[in-house]
Amino acid sequence: MSYPLSLPAEDPLLTLTHPKPSLWIIELHNGVDNRLTHALIDRGLKPALDTVERDWREQWRLAQQSTDKTGGKGALIIVGRRDQDKFFSNGLDFPNAVADPNFWPVTFNPLLTRLLAFPIPTIAAINGHCYAGGFMLSLACDYRVMTDGSKRNAWLCMNEVHFGAVWPLSFAAILRAKVGDQRLQRKIALEGHRFTAKEAYDNGLLDHLVTGNTADVLAKAEDVAGKFSGNAQSGVWGLIKVDLYRDTLAVIGQNLRITSATIEDAAARSRL
Repeated sequence: MSYPLSLPAEDPLLTLTHPKPSLWIIELHNGVDNRLTHALIDRGLKPALDTVERDWREQWRLAQQSTDKTGGKGALIIVGRRDQDKFFSNGLDFPNAVADPNFWPVTFNPLLTRLLAFPIPTIAAINGHCYAGGFMLSLACDYRVMTDGSKRNAWLCMNEVHFGAVWPLSFAAILRAKVGDQRLQRKIALEGHRFTAKEAYDNGLLDHLVTGNTADVLAKAEDVAGKFSGNAQSGVWGLIKVDLYRDTLAVIGQNLRITSATIEDAAARSRL
């Protein structure tokens, strides 16, 4: 595979790089605030994740046949666009998401389950505001590193309760899996609390806070990647996560899908 890889090729919304043998970085650059649109998810993030796993598995297979015990390491970072410090992701393209009956079962839920069970460590480098679907994207990752907001405000928030959007099963399932305290679940889901980075860290939603700009957040995320990339060498990182999140994955798979010939054809179009 030749890097950098821009996806979708005709209108790039992200860039995938491979700066080190054991590290891949997905940079989101869908407009100013990285809305998680159909195109970004289906034709950007999903193919990018497939590329990362394919490349890592090729390295891992070679390592199994070699005496080189350093092979098979791997980690993935997802970061907001690097030329700004305001947004990681401002959430979904909500009007188009709710207008599409395929969005949850065919587009967004498969992305979340893909990340929950991804075979190498995943790190969300949260370099700015992280709202709604963007917050869920970060929770689906294994680690979260965020700007501390000292140079520019940065918030984490699930604000659906404030504009009247019902949560899909996937959101509630991931929140229960990643946030154990029911009081904190209530604060996130029912109160729509807007967390500062420090509040989020103090409540266990973040693993690291970083003073500085996007480059500094990314550098810390790379440190985390370097620390845990070796845990991918045994090949069981993803298998353990499948067991760890088995109930979550099962609940997400129950998301009901109303279908018809037209809806099914639209789903096939997004997949093929």
